[in-house]
Amino acid sequence: MPQNRCFKNAHSATASSSSWRRIGRLSVAIALLVVGSLSRGGPLALGQEFERGMFRDENLVAWCIVPFDSQKRTPEQRAQMLDELGIRKLAYDYRAEHVPSFDEEITTMKKHGIEFTAWWFPTVLNDEAKHILSLIKKHRIHPQLWVMGGGDPAMNEEQTKAFIESEVKRIREIATVAQEAGCKVALYNHGAWFGVPENQVRLIKAIDMPNVGIVYNLHHAHDQLDRLPSILKTVQPYLLAINLNGMQTDGERLGKKILPIGQGDRDREVIQLIGKTGFQGPVGILNHTDLDAKVRLRENLDGLRTVTSEVAASKP
Repeated sequence: MPQNRCFKNAHSATASSSSWRRIGRLSVAIALLVVGSLSRGGPLALGQEFERGMFRDENLVAWCIVPFDSQKRTPEQRAQMLDELGIRKLAYDYRAEHVPSFDEEITTMKKHGIEFTAWWFPTVLNDEAKHILSLIKKHRIHPQLWVMGGGDPAMNEEQTKAFIESEVKRIREIATVAQEAGCKVALYNHGAWFGVPENQVRLIKAIDMPNVGIVYNLHHAHDQLDRLPSILKTVQPYLLAINLNGMQTDGERLGKKILPIGQGDRDREVIQLIGKTGFQGPVGILNHTDLDAKVRLRENLDGLRTVTSEVAASKP
């Protein structure tokens, strides 16, 4: 039988030394796990109470990577790219050339276990919109439908009232068929009257349907940065998704509308404000350039991890 070293003085020093070596190795292993988790943006880095987990990799959505991609990837190549980056959600934008491959896009993403989180949707219920809805039903997916609008910001109250009435009719028509397909409709801020968050809330209240909300896009909100705390409070009850971007003071006017996260002068402030909301829905990172979508997505992933870690570390 092996000797019990606990009761053998001759071996006590060896046992003690061996135990400390094991503890040392364990400490190194734990440290490596922590560092690895930090570098990957894992739960030790991003699961702090501040972030509420919203910025974890599994919650991130790739946006503006289909027509905005210098590599012109096929659905399979796009899915492989997302696999390699560890992104499990897609917000799908398209152009006319992509319509024939809609079915392939859905089946390919399903094969790779990538969620169709959102779909850039026509502004009216035309044939293309009906085709999208038919595929949504066929494949039993339930993406948010992101819908834009317009409107002159200088409208007087009478004109605004008439515009709201027409918009309510337009959005309700889309929201009704979306509801039948198990989908939500998210009003997409893209400038004009429709792009002002308070106006979107006014519309949602007038539409009065449970499946209508907001996707808030920071790259269309450089001019709203100074009142972001108020905006987030206003849209929070209706927020379905939020798309991040490197945020620069007066960025759009300065030609810095689209920046990787971490390269804007307001990014830490913005991430801190968003983190405090406790929002649990999808968070988008985007390409929206004519660059390689993989390169820009990676830049955003790295920038987001850096900024969130810095903000979390600065918390008292």
